[in-house]
Amino acid sequence: MLIVIAGLPGSGKSFLAQKLAEAIGATYLNSDKIRIEMLAKGKYSDEDKLAVYTKMELYASKSLSKGKNVVVDATFYRRSFREMFEKLAERNRVSFRIIEVKADEPEIRRRLSAPRQFSEADFKVYEMIRDQYEQITTPHLVLVSTDTNIHEMLLKARKYIGYDGN
Repeated sequence: MLIVIAGLPGSGKSFLAQKLAEAIGATYLNSDKIRIEMLAKGKYSDEDKLAVYTKMELYASKSLSKGKNVVVDATFYRRSFREMFEKLAERNRVSFRIIEVKADEPEIRRRLSAPRQFSEADFKVYEMIRDQYEQITTPHLVLVSTDTNIHEMLLKARKYIGYDGN
């Protein structure tokens, strides 16, 4: 199974994605970590972004070919990025799910005001991506993140992907 966790910076998508990957024993791929690995920190041109998504696609492909489930964590603000991973799932004959994580803007502002381990995004980056975000029009799960509902979000995500613990 290939699971895309999408959402704006500060939405809580990375926290959910990491916890979900742990819960189901999946490979976890994070765009911020891959950007750092590629020595592309601070590089956000269209070409740089595509390179990060392409590297994530390569890593996901390797894990899928070994029979592993994969959770991919990035903004996925462009339809073309989501389609890249949907096609990857089709090529590997695995199910594909999108989970979009949202949060109220005051909560996002608060979260982005504190330093985070891997992400460079601040509120200005959030606003830029928010204004460029191409809405997800395919069937998907939408979860609203607060500081107290990760357990509920994980339950809903696991139900959505059909993971029963086996």
